[in-house]
Amino acid sequence: VQLVESGGGLVRAGDSLRLSCAASGRALSTYSMGWFRQAPGKGREFVATIHWSGGSPVYEDSVKERFTISRDNAKNTLYLSMNNLKPEDTAVYICAASGPYTVSQARRTDEYDYWGQGTQVTVSA
Repeated sequence: VQLVESGGGLVRAGDSLRLSCAASGRALSTYSMGWFRQAPGKGREFVATIHWSGGSPVYEDSVKERFTISRDNAKNTLYLSMNNLKPEDTAVYICAASGPYTVSQARRTDEYDYWGQGTQVTVSA
């Protein structure tokens, strides 16, 4: 599975962005998908995940009510809609795939098998 993110950019606090993650090589429908982020000097942080079977996504506490993860299996694409962005959301956002047929909601980096290169999101105050 090859993953390519897009949609990042420089925005102001309170703005919105939608990130996309296009997959190739395998159909995403049997993979649980996740978004992580990495700020300068920090480790890779879980943001959100959506299970291959459907059901409620899981979010990191600081992004709940602001971020929405979704997928379009027909387009083999994962999305992250981000509203009310804050300066502390500044990071490289990276999508990942776990599977196929992952049992649990994957939140750890070692639960994911494929990674994209990331897209930069910068939020100014």
